[in-house]
Amino acid sequence: MKGFWKYFLASLLAIVVSGILLIFIFFGFMGALASSVTSSQVAVIKSNSILEIDLSKPISEIPQANILSAITGGAPAAEVGLFEVLSAIEMAKTDEHIKGIFLKAGGNSNGWATSQQLRKALESFKSSGKFIYAYADGITQKAYYVASVADSVFINPVGNVELKGLSTNIMFYKGLLDKLEVQPEIFYCGKFKSATEPLRAYKMTDENRTQISAYQNDLWAEMVGVVVQHTGMDSTTVDSLVNAGAIQTSADAIQYKLADGLKYQDEVEQLLKAKSGIDADKELNFASLSDYKSRLSQKPSSNHIALLIAEGSIIDGKAGANSGSVIASDDFIKEIRRVRDDESIKAVVLRVNSPGGSALASENILRELQLLKAKKKLVTSMGDYAASGGYYIACQSDSVFAMPNTITGSIGVFGVMMNTEKLFNNKLGITFDVEKTAPMADMGDMNRPFTERERQIIQHGVDTIYSTFKSRVAAGRKLDIAYVDSVGQGRVWTGKAALNLHLVDGLGGMDRAIKAAASLAGISEYRVVTFPKPTSDIERLLKMVNGKDANSALLTKQLVQNELGFSFDAYQQFKLLMNNRNQVWMMLPFLPETK
Repeated sequence: MKGFWKYFLASLLAIVVSGILLIFIFFGFMGALASSVTSSQVAVIKSNSILEIDLSKPISEIPQANILSAITGGAPAAEVGLFEVLSAIEMAKTDEHIKGIFLKAGGNSNGWATSQQLRKALESFKSSGKFIYAYADGITQKAYYVASVADSVFINPVGNVELKGLSTNIMFYKGLLDKLEVQPEIFYCGKFKSATEPLRAYKMTDENRTQISAYQNDLWAEMVGVVVQHTGMDSTTVDSLVNAGAIQTSADAIQYKLADGLKYQDEVEQLLKAKSGIDADKELNFASLSDYKSRLSQKPSSNHIALLIAEGSIIDGKAGANSGSVIASDDFIKEIRRVRDDESIKAVVLRVNSPGGSALASENILRELQLLKAKKKLVTSMGDYAASGGYYIACQSDSVFAMPNTITGSIGVFGVMMNTEKLFNNKLGITFDVEKTAPMADMGDMNRPFTERERQIIQHGVDTIYSTFKSRVAAGRKLDIAYVDSVGQGRVWTGKAALNLHLVDGLGGMDRAIKAAASLAGISEYRVVTFPKPTSDIERLLKMVNGKDANSALLTKQLVQNELGFSFDAYQQFKLLMNNRNQVWMMLPFLPETK
C-alpha cells in the first residue's frame, strides 16, 4: 500500500507540474497574440522622441513575424521591411515629435546595397536640420559604413572603430568529398560560373579570384568614399592607414577623425537628452522602427503602384516550410497575376533581392512577368543581389535600376549531381544492382557514374539553357548576343560596373524605381502597395497552431538559424542544391560574405 501511495503522489506531482507548465505556455502564447494585436495599432510617439535604428538587426524586403521571439518574448516579434524603414526615415524628417536619429552601430547585419540605401536615406534626413548620432562600444567596418553619415560618431573609451579592408572567404568541400569517396558530376557554362567551385576545387580558380577582386575593389571604393567624407582625409591616406594596420584603438579612431568623441553610454544618453529637450533626470523617449512604422500612411489615391517583392533563392513549386526565404514559382506567379488583374495598379516595381536558383522556375516567372508587362509598365529595383536567376527575371523590364553596391550579372548556368557509389561500396559495404529496359533508364541515380553519352546529353541541356539565358538578356536589354556572352560567362558585377556594361539603366534605390514607374505610367499622384501582402504576427501564430503552411517547420528553422548564425545561409544553399541535384541552376556561389 505504501508503494501505491508513493507512485500515486509522484504521478500526481508530475501532472501538477505539467499543468503549471502548460498554463505558462498558454499565457505566453496568448501574450504573444495580444502583443501582436497591440503592435498592429498605431503607436503613440511622445514629444521630443528620438528614432532609434539598431544596425545589428537585419532588414528584410518583406516584413515578417519572428515566431520564435513572439512566443519566447525575446527580440521584437516583427521585422520591419526595407521600404518601411526608408519611409519611416523620410516621414521623420517632418515629424515634429522626432528630434533626431540615434544609430546603434555595434554591428551591421545587412548587405552592402541595403546599407547603401539606408545611408542615403539618412543623408536625406540630415537636410531637415535634425541630428544624427551614432554610438557603440566597438564599431565594425560595415556598421561604420552607415554610421559615418552621423553628425558625430561616439565610441566607448576602450572600444574601437574597425577599418581593415575587405575580404571574401569561401568554404570548399572538395577535400571532404574526396575523403568520403563521393564524386560530384558537374556541368556548367561560363568560365566565371563559380557556384560549383566549392564542390570541384580546393581553392578559388583564377577567374573567380579575378571577379571577386573586381567587385571587392568597387565596394571598397564606396567604403573609402564615406571615410573621406566623414574624416576629411584623402583616399590615398585612408588606404595607407588601412594597409599599415594603423587603426586599432579608440585613440587611433579619434586621431584620424573616424570617431568624434570617446564616451560611455550614460554620457551619450545625457547628450541625447540635451539635444532632444529632455531633463537630465528623465528617461529618453526612444521610438523603435517597429513602433514608428505603425504611423506610416499614404494619401488615398485611385492610382496604385505595386511593389512586387522577389526575395530569396528561386525554387520550383510552393514555398512550404521555406516561406519567407525563397521565391517559389507557383506562389510568386499567383502574386504576379494578382497584380496584373488589379485595375487600380497602374505600374509595377519588381524588387529583386535574389542570388538566383532553378532555371525552370526562373523561366516560368519571367513568362508571367512578360504577360504583366504587356498590360502595365514594369520597372525593376535591385537589392543586395539580383544575380543569375535573379537577373534573369529582371532583364526584360522597361527599366532596371541597381544600387552601386548591388551584386548582379552572373549570366551562366550549372547542374550538379553526385556519384556516391564508392561511398556506399567502400565505406558502408552497400552495393546496388539494377535491371532496365534501356541503357539510360537509370540516368541520374546516385549509385553509379555517368557514361560519356549521358554527360554529353546533360552538358547539351546546360548549354541550351545558357543560350536561352543570353537570348532573354539580349532581347530585354537590346544587346547583341555575342556581347551578352562577353559580359556573361557567369561573371558577377557590381551595380556600378553593370551600368557601364548596359546591364542596368541607372543607379538608385526603390525611390528612384518608383518614380520611374510613375513617370512611365503617366501618373503624378499614387499610392504604393506591397505584394506579397505582409503576414501579421497573429496570422502566423494561428497558422502555426493549426499546422497550416508548414509554420511548425518554420519555427524549427528559426531555432536552427538562431544557433548557426551566418553559417545557416551556407547550409541552406547546400541543402537546396542537394535536394534538387538533378536540376539545372542559375545561381550565385554559396553567397560568400564580403566583410
